[in-house]
Amino acid sequence: MSQILTQHILSLESMKKYPSTLFYKGDLDLLKRPKVSIVGTRRPSNYTRQFTYSLASALAKRGVCVVSGAAMGVDTIAHTGAGEENTIAVVANGLDIRYPAVNKTLIESIENKGLLLSQFNDGFRATGWSFVVRNELVVALGDSLIVTEADLNSGSMRSVEYALKMGKKIFVLPQRLDESLGTNQLLHTMQATPIHDIEAFASTFGQIADDALEKDDFFYFCQTTPTFDESLKKFGDRVYEAELEGVITIQNGIVRLS
Repeated sequence: MSQILTQHILSLESMKKYPSTLFYKGDLDLLKRPKVSIVGTRRPSNYTRQFTYSLASALAKRGVCVVSGAAMGVDTIAHTGAGEENTIAVVANGLDIRYPAVNKTLIESIENKGLLLSQFNDGFRATGWSFVVRNELVVALGDSLIVTEADLNSGSMRSVEYALKMGKKIFVLPQRLDESLGTNQLLHTMQATPIHDIEAFASTFGQIADDALEKDDFFYFCQTTPTFDESLKKFGDRVYEAELEGVITIQNGIVRLS
């Protein structure tokens, strides 16, 4: 049975209407991490496949949770690259339904190791409009949106419209002129920033990646720019130590990563 998510998620206030009900299966602690949404075509090129996977993996190694929609193509690669324990999958149907069927094993693995979310109760089957609802939630959850490949007038470009309305920063992979016309248009109109170096981009989320890097709750907490009092209450002397080490700065009562 799906459970109802009762905790308030601040990022979802950017949606046109905060979800009346959210259902979940999995690890709610993933909601506390810095999050990046990755979307794109269901039929990615080999180039897009390679670099979507590398991008999701590089982000996960830095403690970033990857959010996507569990669809075929870019969504699947993003979830897989991040690792099921580092990903949130938002679906357009009830959580008791494994859709698309080709991703049944992946979805079950995310349920057991990561987090599944839906605005739809058990038994609800996906429709055209529910994918639109799903897309808005995917975008809202992320601190920023990455579109790795998309055609004009695609579902991914409608996700871009949500991101623009929400004031989210948009990133894209550079593509050839005759491919991924949607993301190329975003670059042309200066509505998106290209990712030229995956490691450099991922490093903006924290320290240099290490496969054995211990996931640090203090690091995740500071990503949310908490107040000094909140930080001191939760982590005590760790706050002072981190400031002395240059890991954080404290300005006007707000804690920020250096």
